[in-house]
Amino acid sequence: MENIGQYIEALIFASEQGIRTEEIAYCLQAAFEHDYTIGEITQQINTITQKYLDDAFAIEVVKINNGYQFLTKKKYHAAISLLQLQRSKKKLSQAALETLAIIAYKQPVTKTDVEQIRGVNCDYSIQKLLEKELIAITGKSETVGKPILYGTSSLFMDYFGINDITELPQLKEITDNSSAIGEQSE
Repeated sequence: MENIGQYIEALIFASEQGIRTEEIAYCLQAAFEHDYTIGEITQQINTITQKYLDDAFAIEVVKINNGYQFLTKKKYHAAISLLQLQRSKKKLSQAALETLAIIAYKQPVTKTDVEQIRGVNCDYSIQKLLEKELIAITGKSETVGKPILYGTSSLFMDYFGINDITELPQLKEITDNSSAIGEQSE
């Protein structure tokens, strides 16, 4: 008989979510036409778990929601977070930046309001901003049809290094008046 522990290890590794001992038993029974008890499988999982406690491995077997899963050890989380953040920080298109700016300054705001300001359809930009978690749905408007309201997310605050939306630069701070003709009065 093959080393059943390696098959169990492979099943845990291949599973996108936690795999239960019953699922492991089913797979092994189907593959080898041999009934393995839950006790035998649990014993093998304990051996695998002990193996990965060694500092030579960056991963470990963790029991989550009555299933087993390979996860990275906690001491590597900071580096992995940086990788995930770097990968998620793909540049935003000009349209997405404009949409984000409108939402940031006018929030809570409906998609229709954003489209009226930009003058074009904003479906794609709003979808991308939601996927990147820079904006979030904040509720529904009380107007006809109860359209969805959008606002900035906590990730937006983290990304731009602000604690509150009031810390955004005021429009008069970022407006360039050097090309204005005549005197400006406020």
